[in-house]
Amino acid sequence: MVIEVLMVVGVVLVALPALVIGSARLFHRSGRASTDQRTDRVELVLVVLGRLLGLVLLAALSGITLLSCIGALVQDVTVHSLVYVFFVADLLVAILVLLTVGRLDRRPRRRSTTPARR
Repeated sequence: MVIEVLMVVGVVLVALPALVIGSARLFHRSGRASTDQRTDRVELVLVVLGRLLGLVLLAALSGITLLSCIGALVQDVTVHSLVYVFFVADLLVAILVLLTVGRLDRRPRRRSTTPARR
């Protein structure tokens, strides 16, 4: 019972925020541009398609894990062993989404100059 609760907490604290952040930044561009417009479009389509595939996989794994764990808690039965595999895969995909899509693009700060000596 404790493991099912920990799995629900792990999905809620890691996978669901990764799903929200990933879906909010689905069409975000990196700022890189080439001279060929067609290459830019193909690259953007491939990046968005890869992100969308990862988010669909993340949503499916999170849904299956949450449904199985909450159902097992309510019915007081044991969880199938494949749910543990889904949970680990869900966490790995969530970390992948957070590391690729979820990072903030901060501009480098300008160094403060020291006043000249007079």
